Amino acid sequence: MSRAETPPTDPHPTGPNPAGPPPWRWLTATDPDVVHALLTSCDAHQAAMSGTPAPARRPETTRRLVESGAVHLLHHATGPAGMFTLTERPPTGTDETVFPPAERPLYLQRLAVAPAWLTAGALVGVRCVRRAVEVATDTGGDVLRAQVNPDLRDTCALLALLGFTPCGPTFDDGAGRRHAHLHRPLRPAAADPGKD
Repeated sequence: MSRAETPPTDPHPTGPNPAGPPPWRWLTATDPDVVHALLTSCDAHQAAMSGTPAPARRPETTRRLVESGAVHLLHHATGPAGMFTLTERPPTGTDETVFPPAERPLYLQRLAVAPAWLTAGALVGVRCVRRAVEVATDTGGDVLRAQVNPDLRDTCALLALLGFTPCGPTFDDGAGRRHAHLHRPLRPAAADPGKD
């Protein structure tokens, strides 16, 4: 890891910093350029690691999502570390028919971790997914849905560990880009009134 990629030393990665503000905090993103840079740097890193094409990201989409307040940013004292987008509308290419029925599905999109933090032991991806589950539950969602590139094995393993299960087949656009659909219930299933 080069000097530019090395995250700063954080002796208290999850605890308070008595000398100033907490080293980790959640923000609603306000700067689309910062968000887009984080997203595309993560995409490039993941593409290089997996040997698959990076997704095409449109700055206009990033700007729209930021302006709508849908982008959640995990900020370290040294800068952006991770992010996710949470929406009520499915991302382009989502096949809604593969999912089990839901009353109020929410969609986890654009999960990204700054490459410097991917091997730092700070569990930024875990923090992002747990926060997405928490926010989705608090806002009344009954299921969290996502698309994932099945060739990103670490990302798939993380999502499986945190309760996401696959739905339907894996889709392939013929140019090397694949995606699968995942979902995670957010509320316990209602009890069957006919059973004790």
